[in-house]
Amino acid sequence: MRYKVTFAVGLAVGYVLGTRAGRERYEQLKKSARELAQNPAVRNTAESAGQSGREFAGKAFAAVSDKMGHAVPEALAGRVRGLRARVGGGGAGEDDWGTSNT
Repeated sequence: MRYKVTFAVGLAVGYVLGTRAGRERYEQLKKSARELAQNPAVRNTAESAGQSGREFAGKAFAAVSDKMGHAVPEALAGRVRGLRARVGGGGAGEDDWGTSNT
C-alpha cells in the first residue's frame, strides 16, 4: 500500500510540475534528448554496451547449458545462437531496433 501511495504522490507532483512548465519546456527537453541521442559518443557507448551485453549473455548461456545439459529449452538455445552469430562476426548491419551494430 505504501508504494501505491508513493507512486500516486509522485504522479501528482509530476503532473503539476509538468503543467506549470508548459509546452515550451517540453519542446526544449525533447530537443535536448534528440541532440543527446544523436551525439556520436553516446551512440558508440550505447552500441558498446549492447555488444557487451550480448557477449555476456552468450557466455552465461554456455555456462548454464554446460551444467544443465539438454534441459535448456530449444527456443532459448535458438535465441542465444542468434546472439552469438551477431557477436561472432555477423554483427555488422542493422539490428532489430534499426540501429547500426558497427
